[in-house]
Amino acid sequence: MLQDRNAIVTGSTSGIGLGIAETLAGAGANVMINGLGDADEIEATRARLENANDVRVLYSGANMMDPAAIAAMVAEAEAEFGGLDILVNNAGIQHVEPIETFPVEKWDAIIAINLSAAFHAMRAAVPGMKARGFGRIVNIASAHALVASPYKTAYVAAKHGIAGLTKTVALEVAEHGVTVNAIAPGYVLTPLVEAQIPDTAEARGLTEDEVKRDVLLAAQPTKQFVTIKQVAALAMFLCGSRAASITGTIMPVDGGWTAQ
Repeated sequence: MLQDRNAIVTGSTSGIGLGIAETLAGAGANVMINGLGDADEIEATRARLENANDVRVLYSGANMMDPAAIAAMVAEAEAEFGGLDILVNNAGIQHVEPIETFPVEKWDAIIAINLSAAFHAMRAAVPGMKARGFGRIVNIASAHALVASPYKTAYVAAKHGIAGLTKTVALEVAEHGVTVNAIAPGYVLTPLVEAQIPDTAEARGLTEDEVKRDVLLAAQPTKQFVTIKQVAALAMFLCGSRAASITGTIMPVDGGWTAQ
């Protein structure tokens, strides 16, 4: 489905990003993964994806807070693959705290990684995509690109920014065979979220099932977590030829959260 396509997925050494990288590689795309983690584990992941799917898989340790490093990552992918067709901006971090005590350095880091990094990557990738007459950019936003929650000022601001960035760039490149869309997941049961459940249960005097249903999934009418595979499947569709007329959209995958 994506044979001979070349992709970058940022923040893809674990969680949603890794799921998307796995899905794109499984569909035949060459993929550059990016993110943090143990070097040996990252290399094992890279080799597994490459060998299992008979595609090229590269790793970039580019710092998503460094515009020059982001531009260099895009340039490396273009040089190594012979072009870049797909860019998935997934890298993100979170911090939860009331605004009056929200650390300035946390605000700066979240805006840099969750919003500005996508701008820098798109800025670097768009010229080549326009020149080749094809491109697929998928920004991983959040239900918080459409609605707000308290104590998440930086995250909500960044994800709302991703929504506006997506729409604006989609209009700029619409006549060049390049689409730009955002996926807005609700709560996804990533390893990071799973690790928080026992501590939350102990702190609140709840069972783990109660934490899932009454705390994490309180806003999702289905009371079911979104899965990584569901997000990855939509990302893959948006990267394919059948999605050529879908651009400038913010697509919720949130169990009905933003329908309320």
